[in-house]
Amino acid sequence: MNKIWGYIIIVSLVVGLFSGKVELMTTCVFDSAKSTIDTCLNIFGIIAIWSGLMKIAEQTGLIEKLQKVVYPLVRILFPEISKNSRATGDIAMNMGANIIGLGNVATPLGIKAMEELQKENKNKERLSKSMMMFLVLNMASIQLIPTTVIALRTTYGSDNPVQIVVPVLVASFTAALVGVMIVKFFYKEEK
Repeated sequence: MNKIWGYIIIVSLVVGLFSGKVELMTTCVFDSAKSTIDTCLNIFGIIAIWSGLMKIAEQTGLIEKLQKVVYPLVRILFPEISKNSRATGDIAMNMGANIIGLGNVATPLGIKAMEELQKENKNKERLSKSMMMFLVLNMASIQLIPTTVIALRTTYGSDNPVQIVVPVLVASFTAALVGVMIVKFFYKEEK
């Protein structure tokens, strides 16, 4: 892949030089760099705010309370997880971050959840049923408020940045439902 990108860059530079559009190329490069920095700063701001709120939730004991509320759903989706498992809280926090559209915040929480699920996994060489289910739900990422996408749409001047909410909700809920059904089917197959 690196070679392909390298060739594309070299061909672009050569074409730009020979077509006499060096000034336009330079302007585009600097405009793209500025746009990239603006986008990154907006996203980093959102991530910083929500990461801080997640840390506060963890330190105030909100995660334990959330774990108790979410446990009945987790028990249905993840029958292998024990009631007092740390994985339940990590799964709940990951799902919460995904629901509010913070995939970048959900990623470290998902890694922690997978580490906890691996500790409970009897066969360390293979994904457990709970790990498969978590992976499917994490990838489907049901989002009620896709904040990162809304922030990007706002940054780039969308007239209605929240217009994306309903399509994202429908797509992510459908993906999660189909994924859960497939994993549950394979649960039955293994028994």
